[in-house]
Amino acid sequence: MLQHGIINFLKPAGMTSHDGVYMLRRLIGEKRIGHTGTLDPMAVGVLPLCVGNATRVIDYLDYDEKEYRCELLLGVQTDTWDIWGSLLSDKRGSFEPIEEEKIRTGLASFKGDIFQLPPGYSAIRINGKRLYEYARNGQTVEVEKRPVSIKDIELISYDPDKGRVLFDVRCSKGTYVRSICQELGDILECGAAMSFLARKASGVFRIEHSVSAEELKEGWQEHLLPLDFPLAHLGAIEIPERRVFWFSNGGQLRKDEISIVRTPAAQDTRGHIRVREGLECAYCAYSEGRFLGVMIYNEQEKLFTADKVLCK
Repeated sequence: MLQHGIINFLKPAGMTSHDGVYMLRRLIGEKRIGHTGTLDPMAVGVLPLCVGNATRVIDYLDYDEKEYRCELLLGVQTDTWDIWGSLLSDKRGSFEPIEEEKIRTGLASFKGDIFQLPPGYSAIRINGKRLYEYARNGQTVEVEKRPVSIKDIELISYDPDKGRVLFDVRCSKGTYVRSICQELGDILECGAAMSFLARKASGVFRIEHSVSAEELKEGWQEHLLPLDFPLAHLGAIEIPERRVFWFSNGGQLRKDEISIVRTPAAQDTRGHIRVREGLECAYCAYSEGRFLGVMIYNEQEKLFTADKVLCK
């Protein structure tokens, strides 16, 4: 019998995000599996994999913040903006070591709401084709800068002799850390390429609680998290058992028909990364608080209605 839920997968280097999905499909025999955000093939770290009805939760995770640890190499430029691409220039040894304060200042310049140019080798679609497909065919495509939000960015260590810079960044979905490396290289006028990337967190999913492919093969069921695990930032309401069938079939509910369990977390609405408002997790007041799905509140009509029914 299929179990629905989410696995906090620890993706190894050399595996694409789709490879991770395919691996789990073969392991559990379920086609409905999806991930919550592409991670570069050579990167490691958190890749939440949604199983069964949990694939319908992915839409609510679009605004989850990501946390990364990244290393870059100064003086190197490649076509992919990381060290695994084709070398375009290597200036190592031809410039004086850069002062640490200049690196701190350069990193700090990215903090806030910015517009970022994605790498040519990326999975973004332009006219139905991925950017990396154009790049591999030697074609150039005009790409507009995209709005992203850098919540925090901090220098962890710097080795001036080897030109290695290690930093942490907390950012919105859609942020390319390779682009930060490339742009920092331009700011410092020496070039730079990403040499290591680990996703430390994706929303509530953290690397210290992630599980490897080997652990999943030993027993994936014990690592399956509930559908509502990543939705704690939403509000929560309880529906009387007598109204559950009505809700599950698209019926609307008044405020006096439900009980408010949790109010939504406050959202920062000042930036250009906006979230959907009025969403609430719905639970059955009995049946041990069984999760039913996500409701949305219509302020004008003063009614709750189902946004997605996930469990009946």
